Amino acid sequence: MTVHDYPTFSDSPFFFDNRFLSIPEDEAAIVRPHSLPKVSYYHPKGVGEYHYGDRHPMRPFRLELTTQLALAYSLHERMTIHSPRLATSEEMTMYHSEDYVDFLQRVLPASKSAIKLKNLLEYGEKKYNVGNDCPVFSDVFEFCQKYTGGSLAAAKRLVSEGTDIAINWSGGLHHAKKGEASGFCFINDIVLAILELLRVHPRVLYIDIDIHHGDGVQDAFYLSDRVLTVSFHKYGGLFFPGTGGLSETGAKDGKNFAINVPLKDGIDDESYISLFKNIIEPTISRFRPSAIVLQCGADSLGADRLGTFNLSIAAHGECVRFVKSFGLPLLVLGGGGYRISSVARCWAYETGILTGVKMPDQLPRTKYHEYYAPDYSLHPPLAGGKENKNSPVDLEKIRIAVMEKLRYIAAAPSVQMQEIPPGLEDLLKTRQDD
Repeated sequence: MTVHDYPTFSDSPFFFDNRFLSIPEDEAAIVRPHSLPKVSYYHPKGVGEYHYGDRHPMRPFRLELTTQLALAYSLHERMTIHSPRLATSEEMTMYHSEDYVDFLQRVLPASKSAIKLKNLLEYGEKKYNVGNDCPVFSDVFEFCQKYTGGSLAAAKRLVSEGTDIAINWSGGLHHAKKGEASGFCFINDIVLAILELLRVHPRVLYIDIDIHHGDGVQDAFYLSDRVLTVSFHKYGGLFFPGTGGLSETGAKDGKNFAINVPLKDGIDDESYISLFKNIIEPTISRFRPSAIVLQCGADSLGADRLGTFNLSIAAHGECVRFVKSFGLPLLVLGGGGYRISSVARCWAYETGILTGVKMPDQLPRTKYHEYYAPDYSLHPPLAGGKENKNSPVDLEKIRIAVMEKLRYIAAAPSVQMQEIPPGLEDLLKTRQDD
């Protein structure tokens, strides 16, 4: 049995041999059954049944495809599956403003007269940024309760040491701000989950591999040194959200605790994985987190409807595998991804990585089998046809800039000496739920 030992920051040059890049590593060869991590999978009941609108690129149905594919691969035999309760408005206001959460609760099209609804929507568009990108669809608040409830339940299980890895593909909506919607996201489940982790964990590392900058999470912890955010994303021109340059590094106690990796169109597997590993390993060594949150937006895959990268599912999954290898408590979330057949393949494959299961390339049959035509394979070619505009020189400059920021993190921060993130004070006073 051959095990491919991918080079890392400490033992390889910047670019490495990619001959075995698409061959999944057989974890059974290096991890004994008794030492396999405990994995918990959260799938809120009915979360895939909501509809943003006929022309909207966000399709919650991708979550149903993902779970059905994971079940067809028998991954449920290596993890526990949970249907979490709905998040409450009180839990949401641990971060979000009360008036914003109240608006999301009240804006129910079926229960309003046409005039009242029109006035409410106009008010919401002006104050809370609801509208075209973030439409008020039927039962929008219930949808928020479900995906947020999944992330909170997953974080609570990690806090209670009931699991080693917790997965909620319905979560990862990283653009939502404290008092407004943004980028298809209404409630920032990631921020709420991190706040939950901070009950016990002194330092949390947030990693984001969505093609869009994780601006909402960065904003929430911009002044804190207890959360270090690292975002790999496209940056430049009019690409949403327009933030995430190298100069955004945090402020006050959080200075140098926000790391951004701004990329250009067309980055390929070899370049992305090399840069990812060369940044994440020293970041973990320097910051020494006690838990990691990984946002796995699949719009960074090639051929995505909104994305411009050329990543394969194998490369995207290799990032997940690498983060898992550090053996820290890990919360894995979804995010973007707008070609639903690619999203389902990717997240099912990454569920396999997290459970230590080697998955055959031929897809097992599900009731949604025709979504994967014509190849019906786990790893179809996804090259987006974009020219790779990320030169080795540019990528090396980014790596050096990040290493320079890490140099200012002299050692893991002393939690007792530092500021608790805003909104956490009350959270720490409340009794932890079972």
